[in-house]
Amino acid sequence: MDRVVEPKRAVLEFWDAASCGEAYAEGAEGAAAFAAVREARYRLEPYIATFADFDSGRGRDVLEIGVGMGCDHRRWALSEPRSLCGVDLTPRAVDFPRRQLTLEGLRSDMRVGDAESLPFKDESFDLVYSWGVLHHSPDTQQAFREVWRVLRPGGVAKVMVYHTHSLTGYMLWARYALLAGRPGRSLGEIYAEHLESPGTKAYTVDEARGLCEPFSQVDVGIQLNHGDLLLGHVGQRHGGVLLRAARALWPRPLLRRLCANLGLYLLITARK
Repeated sequence: MDRVVEPKRAVLEFWDAASCGEAYAEGAEGAAAFAAVREARYRLEPYIATFADFDSGRGRDVLEIGVGMGCDHRRWALSEPRSLCGVDLTPRAVDFPRRQLTLEGLRSDMRVGDAESLPFKDESFDLVYSWGVLHHSPDTQQAFREVWRVLRPGGVAKVMVYHTHSLTGYMLWARYALLAGRPGRSLGEIYAEHLESPGTKAYTVDEARGLCEPFSQVDVGIQLNHGDLLLGHVGQRHGGVLLRAARALWPRPLLRRLCANLGLYLLITARK
């Protein structure tokens, strides 16, 4: 079997079992599940709205890569874009948001598709947005090339990928390398095997800039997230006494002040 297809199938199967954030639905269904996930998302991650600047979609052709539960896609739809498209590798992350947007009278061309081979012509969009998705694709560099390809000259990409040197990465390394008696394991190996879908990657700031090499202007910021601060449902996959103790004792105010550069999120704004 093709070496690229197999890792991608593993990613598809992981996210088609449960979309990112689905745990916050807490047994609700339909519109109630959508509302519950939306409330938790923006309460735990208020910086999403600041970074995305959803109002900037008004009157523009917008593409979101990796729709997930569709919370951000709804915000783009509400911004009254000239057109809105959404692509996700999994049928689950297309079907559920599509039904919810339809109930609200919102429209989007949502498709199952591959970030490494987007089903759109060159220079189709003014704005491409992707939150925490491209680092799951086996060939993330190719996904960034596709973002550049489908953007018009002057168009903007807003992309979040994971940061190598993060509190989340160091916590995972402590558990799955240091405490496992394997301190030589790299952070890259830890991310690939223990954070979300198989093969998940993380990048330094310089590496993130390298992903955006064709773009004319690139800004990269670092953001502490709820995983770094052990808030919400993070850590459920790992469990254990140490994690429960850390959640209770974690010095969140101190970490916010002293560890701002150790956030899991790299926020990339790139102009073509």
